[in-house]
Amino acid sequence: MLPGIGFASFLESTIVPIPLETILLPLMQARRKQLVAISAMALAGCIFGALSGYAIGYYIFDAVGEQIVSLLSSQEQFEIAKQQMQQKGFWFVMSVGILPIPFQIAMLAAGTLKYSLFLFLIATTISRAIRYYGLAILVYLAGNQAQKLFERHKKSTSIILFVVVAIIWYLSLS
Repeated sequence: MLPGIGFASFLESTIVPIPLETILLPLMQARRKQLVAISAMALAGCIFGALSGYAIGYYIFDAVGEQIVSLLSSQEQFEIAKQQMQQKGFWFVMSVGILPIPFQIAMLAAGTLKYSLFLFLIATTISRAIRYYGLAILVYLAGNQAQKLFERHKKSTSIILFVVVAIIWYLSLS
């Protein structure tokens, strides 16, 4: 089961734009004794997926980039992501990693712009750890009600997390 979670997370962060939470929440509820292991495998799969997306952007974007962008988004959205990546870098990756929006464009933009791999991986790890371990904490605290709570509050929680990241980013500039 754990390798499957890692593989699903890899796919979610590379080619399948369906939030992993739809799989993780029920699984975590069914296997509460493995919350940390499930979260760790989801994080590991995401990091490997992020590395793959970064590498595609870094090494072979000129050859396959247009096709990938057209599958995941639009060229206009990709250009906006590249601008955000150039201006905000770490904090852009953090916000995209936390929010329930596709992460693929941020990975490609980071690789294409040759953004620091170290900072990219740190931002990816922190943001996705917040998501996956946050789900584990929710299941630990709410038990069988976790799915309902998540569905009811996912938009407001995403907004709160985005605001927190924005505040930390702003304070880091001061």
